[in-house]
Amino acid sequence: MLWPAGCLGNEKAIEPGAVNWMRAGRGIVHSERTSTERRRTGQRLFGIQTWMALPEEHEESEPAFVHHGSDELPIVEADGIRARLIAGYAFGARSPLNTPSETLYADVQLAANSWLPIDPSYEERALYTIAGEIDVAGDAFGPGQLLVLRAGEPISVRARADARFMLFGGAPMGGPRYIWWNFVSSRPERIEQAKEEWARGRFDTVPGDVEEFIPLPRTQEKPRRATGAVFYP
Repeated sequence: MLWPAGCLGNEKAIEPGAVNWMRAGRGIVHSERTSTERRRTGQRLFGIQTWMALPEEHEESEPAFVHHGSDELPIVEADGIRARLIAGYAFGARSPLNTPSETLYADVQLAANSWLPIDPSYEERALYTIAGEIDVAGDAFGPGQLLVLRAGEPISVRARADARFMLFGGAPMGGPRYIWWNFVSSRPERIEQAKEEWARGRFDTVPGDVEEFIPLPRTQEKPRRATGAVFYP
């Protein structure tokens, strides 16, 4: 259980099957913490943190935070398929999560030998494998692999063994994005500005977290362009 707290003053526990969605916009600071009780008794943590690029016209928007519990996110079950829809529309269901651009994000579990057809309704689509083994067009893929699917082509995924993967996609970004440490932007010069603002302490702080401020990393590395993966099949 994590307790993300941001400079907006939000504090919300996230539990299995839920989503905490934070929009950084012009800049936000947040902290993720395990409760004192959990640290004392011990726990295992499993989850996925995903960064989503904002459309350029939203990059300097006001920061925001929204939480949806596990009971709010649709679950679709049929023929060995169990999918939790985090964002977007798929499998005849729609997520309540509002996003600034067309977005698909789903947590999919397939029983061994089950098939999942993925239609090309979203221009960009990809799979990130978490557990088990899946088959795509006769090729096998284990955990920890990213498959970017060709636009406009339907595809089917078969589970060679019980498997789990994230299905995601949406509208194209409309241009490259650059990343340096925790800063992401379509403009490298904006990242340089953010670096200076962070170093000078101009970002708002998380209430009660001032003593654990993380200094700017000492590196001469320039913002790098975020890269994709090989298209498949």
